Amino acid sequence: MNVDEITLMARKAGFVGFDGKNKSLCKFAELVEAAARADVREACAKFFDDNDINLFWGSQVARHIRERETT
Repeated sequence: MNVDEITLMARKAGFVGFDGKNKSLCKFAELVEAAARADVREACAKFFDDNDINLFWGSQVARHIRERETT
């Protein structure tokens, strides 16, 4: 889901008049998109933590996924 899709959903839900000079609706959509990406990354990392065939490899993948949150 991207910013445009989130903004469209917000408008359909009745959040109108928020896109004045401060672009608050677009900023809100960006925050929702970022939170969704973080949730997906954490779910992927948790999968490798919980379903580890090779303990070293799985933990390394999970660590790299979590590190992506800061980049």
